[in-house]
This record gives sequence, C-alpha cells and structure tokens, in this order.
Amino acid sequence: AQGLKSPNGLALSDDGGLYIAEQHRISKINSQGMIEPVLEPGTLPDKPHHGWRFAGLGPDGLMYVTVGAPCNICEVQGLEGTIIRMQPDGSGVEVFASGIRNSVGFDWHPATGELFFTDNGGDDLGDDIPPDELNRAPEPGLHFGYPYIYGDGQPYPQFSEQEPPDSTTPPALPFQAHVAALGLHFYQGDMLPEDFKNDGFVAQHGSWNRTEPVGYQVMRVTFDEQGMPTGKEVFVDGWLTEGGDVLGRPVDVAELPDGSLLISDDYSGLVYRVTYQD
Repeated sequence: AQGLKSPNGLALSDDGGLYIAEQHRISKINSQGMIEPVLEPGTLPDKPHHGWRFAGLGPDGLMYVTVGAPCNICEVQGLEGTIIRMQPDGSGVEVFASGIRNSVGFDWHPATGELFFTDNGGDDLGDDIPPDELNRAPEPGLHFGYPYIYGDGQPYPQFSEQEPPDSTTPPALPFQAHVAALGLHFYQGDMLPEDFKNDGFVAQHGSWNRTEPVGYQVMRVTFDEQGMPTGKEVFVDGWLTEGGDVLGRPVDVAELPDGSLLISDDYSGLVYRVTYQD
C-alpha cells in the first residue's frame, strides 16, 4: 500500500483482511488485495502532533484505536486523548477510555481479557516527571487524568487550578519519566521459561528531552495470577551506550508461533528476533 498518511497501527482480521490506522482514517486491505474504507476522513482528528494511531481487534470482536492529544499539555476536544472502539466495519464509534495523553501500544491480558495500554507523560516539566504509565482499563468509561493530573494525582502545572472532570484512574504501573513507552505485548508462547507466561513486554523508544537519556530498551512487566502487574525489569537493552550514543529505538514487540519475539527498531530500520534455549 502506498500514499498513506502516517500509517502505524495494523490489525489482522479473521477473514484475512489487514486494517491500517492512519492519522486521518482507517482502511482495510481485503483478502483480494483491494483497499476498502472503514472509517472515512472526518471522524479522527487530522493533526500531525501525536498522530500515530495504534489499532487492534479486541476479544469482544471490536476494533480499538488510540487517538493522541495533538499537543504537549493542552485542553483536548472531541476524540482527542482517547482510545476509541467501533465495529469492524467502522460503525458505532464510541470512546472507550479518555484522559490519555498519547498511547501507541495496548494489549489484552490473556487470562483476564482486560485491556492494558501505555501512555507517555508530558514533556518539559523536568528530568524525572511525569512518569510514563502502564494503565489498566477493565471497563469502558474510565478517565486517566490528562491533562489535569498525572501519576498518583499530581497536577500538571498548566491545569493546577482546575479539577478533573471525572473521577480518575491511577496508573497500574509507573515507568521512569521520558522513557517513551510504546508497544505492549502479553507473552503466550512456550519458548521462554514458564514464569514468563502472561507477562507483558513494553518497548521503550527512549527519551529526547532529558539531561541523561533513558529508555532505549524492552521491559518485562511481571503479573500475578489475578492479572495485576507486580513489578518490572529490563528484558533487552544495549541500544544506548554508556557514552550516550543511540544505536536503536524499540517501537513494538510481537510474538511468532514458535514463542520467539520480534522487536522493531525505527532508528536503524531493523527487526530483531529474540530466542531462548535452556
């Protein structure tokens, strides 16, 4: 497919079609190779700032799409700063979650079916605030604080005089500020040790506005049997040297049928495969 506008989110349907989430629309390449419109221009905010949509088909059969805020820290309107969902044919668009600055990765926990998603905190507030987040959305209608508060309820200075419009949901797990947490994948394979089953992998793209750079790695998030996160640890790193040179920037994590992992890197234009042997 050519001539697309910031294509980012991809999702495969059971009928062999490939959904493509662009900045301004969602289309589908059917099993015959023809491009069909799913969500025509006019519904999604057509703004380049945080215009990379992430998409996925949920266990409920609905299409989920992230819609970032078109700014650093500002009042949002319409579908900005949300995760929306719709029927696979593009009908029935609704807001599933709101108060989200910029999510470019989500997945459903294999045991509970609950949606988890990453969210990037605001820029230019300091080296160590606000944290990036892993959020849990077990039901529709939750508000995750942006642009009013971040983390455990700390106010964004631009909105410190305003109260959030709804009750807000805190992060399920915070990450270090500015790591740029993007893709999320829950592991379901058999190649890695058994205790990796149902744990999450998060690609951290790496900071651009921090005194000492951080991120540039893939984190493992451990989960308990109830599907709640219990901790985090570095799974793969090496894309940032001790001298601060950048060798790669992880974007997303995917799983092959044999249980090995794929990690995309948009800095070097590479895809890495991670395998494991006893």
